[in-house]
Amino acid sequence: MSTAIYGSFPVPTRRNARSLALDTIRQKIITLELAPGAQLSENVLAGQLGLSRTPIRESLILLAEERLVFVVPQVGTVVAPILLSEVETAQFVREALELAALKESFTRVTPKDIAELNTIIDAQRIAESRGSLPNFFALDEEFHSALMGISGHGSAWRSVSQAKAHLDRARHLSLSFDHRIGLLISQHQQIVDSLAIGEEDATETALRAHLRKIYEDIATIRAESPLLFGETPEVDSPSPL
Repeated sequence: MSTAIYGSFPVPTRRNARSLALDTIRQKIITLELAPGAQLSENVLAGQLGLSRTPIRESLILLAEERLVFVVPQVGTVVAPILLSEVETAQFVREALELAALKESFTRVTPKDIAELNTIIDAQRIAESRGSLPNFFALDEEFHSALMGISGHGSAWRSVSQAKAHLDRARHLSLSFDHRIGLLISQHQQIVDSLAIGEEDATETALRAHLRKIYEDIATIRAESPLLFGETPEVDSPSPL
């Protein structure tokens, strides 16, 4: 069995503890709860998560492989800046896969698919009215996953998700701009409306422009907060136990 039973509650295995630590710390970095440059203490993280230091250290090693953290000599493990090279690679992967999937969607899309996308957009409007950035971000992910799913290659969204940690950090920053969520919702609606009437060129143009909007946002954010961004640090990863 993968877990021991203590009373009525399963005791996490080492693997489950590492997964919990990895997912939690990664999410805090992506949402900028742990900002670029933040120093990470294994003891503090272990205390916050109710885990030993071992799964924390293992998670930091995995996060270093994603270039989300790195080691500064005499300082310790810190959160990496948003790496522009990683953003560009993620954007390339995302754009290539989403546009390729869209090309195959025109002959497969159904009224039910359009209704599902419009339902997600309606939920996004509710999130906007409530000022809920986390809910909107989750619904934005749901929209793009559903859009890709129409092609019959919905599982490819996992490849997109795994590649875009640094891109997602920039996206979280951009959501704080005035009227940004409203603009994204408008772009989503334009994509769906064009798809619904089979306007292939218009749909592809709308999706491409939507995906590339992040570059304008990054330029604005860099001008105001340049220290949030950087290139790949030539530093060490946390050492294994």
